[in-house]
Amino acid sequence: MEERFRESYFVLLRIALLLILEIYIALSQTVLTGASVKVLLILALLIGLIAGKELVGRRIQILFLGAAGALVIFIIVTLGTAFTLLGIFLCYEMLTYFKPRLLWYFIPLGLAFIPATIETPIQLLITIFMGMIYCQHDFVVESYRTQTKEDTLAEQALKHSMNRREHEMQEAVQKGLLLAENQMLEERAELSQTLHDKLGHNINGSVYQLEAVKVLMEKEPETSRKMIQAVIDQLRGGMDEIRGILRKERPKKYKLAILQLEKLCEDCRLKGVEAELITEGELKDIPERYLEVILDNAYEAVSNSMKYAKCSRIEIRVHVLNQMVRCSISDNGVGCREVIDGMGISGMRKRVREVNGILDFETEAGFSINLLLPLQEG
Repeated sequence: MEERFRESYFVLLRIALLLILEIYIALSQTVLTGASVKVLLILALLIGLIAGKELVGRRIQILFLGAAGALVIFIIVTLGTAFTLLGIFLCYEMLTYFKPRLLWYFIPLGLAFIPATIETPIQLLITIFMGMIYCQHDFVVESYRTQTKEDTLAEQALKHSMNRREHEMQEAVQKGLLLAENQMLEERAELSQTLHDKLGHNINGSVYQLEAVKVLMEKEPETSRKMIQAVIDQLRGGMDEIRGILRKERPKKYKLAILQLEKLCEDCRLKGVEAELITEGELKDIPERYLEVILDNAYEAVSNSMKYAKCSRIEIRVHVLNQMVRCSISDNGVGCREVIDGMGISGMRKRVREVNGILDFETEAGFSINLLLPLQEG
């Protein structure tokens, strides 16, 4: 109802203005004393034309304006200049239809000086009042409506773009997770194959030699002793090869840690809380001990947020700087006035203290836990 009124208020205002003008002229001019039914019907027809043009398309409106103009000319010619105000009103109707520049809206002021039965100052004052109404609508209200419409369209386009980008980002994250998982599987398969190739032959050779030693032990003890020593040397060499393979081929810990944090965010989303992991910098530079601290504190912080914060969003940030690693876990929940060191907070402090890091909290907008871990341990 309110929206419909806002859309049609100017139409109602113009019809009311025309009606008031006709009543004012009819009551104030002696020429219309005891006006005939014919005159009243002509004035009613003018109101009908002005109101009716709002019900048709823009191309047909000009026909209604033309008919109204002809009717006003007829009224002024037959009934006198007392109806000059109706001509001025029609001028403003023409202007609001064509919407020219502001200077054109001063033209009706000149018509107010045409000699008429209504005093010129009063006619000029009424003309100025009408001009203010039309100018306010055509140059202020319409401009505001246009700007509001453009802002609404821009906002909708921005929301659509943000939703599209968010969808693309989620797809990219999922693809990244799949690539990381595939890479880990490939690394594991490669590690298994390498261990089989290197260690399998070594162990098989050792087994064969030990079987031979069992046969020769009583008959040729010296030969058996040398063979046993050779097996020992072979197994030691195999152990050294295994250590070298594991040092070279071991899975990258930071990738496992990122996967675990992504899984933590996914668990939150499944429970109805929006969660996002944001990483910056060279994650491979984070020491393994730090990854354990970040993971343990992140699990503790997210668990507390889900239980107590009444939040709708959780954000985990890991930023690798030149001299330190900064990690923050924040939510948009109710926050708290005072941080109480329960077992969870105490555990966080202990883990951070063990790596000479710094732990602090922010409680003004939601709850945020910040970790600063120096890259040079000790």
